[in-house]
Amino acid sequence: MTEPLNRDPYAPIACARYSEYEVAILHRQKLRLRWWENNVHYDQAVLPLDLKTSNHEEFLICRRETGETLTIRLDHIHKMEPA
Repeated sequence: MTEPLNRDPYAPIACARYSEYEVAILHRQKLRLRWWENNVHYDQAVLPLDLKTSNHEEFLICRRETGETLTIRLDHIHKMEPA
């Protein structure tokens, strides 16, 4: 299987930032994230649930306040802070 031609290559994030996501998951700390996906920018509070790697890309699995589960590519997150 090949990747779509319009998909941007993954840019690994800093290990320290990855560790911050891990700590937030362990402490069930809500986060306010700013990220983009498909040319749409988001700014929302979420509950981080897990981290996963797929096809050499890293993702944060989280839950919106509405209960919807999201999978956000880590290099698309512009800003992260406690909510």
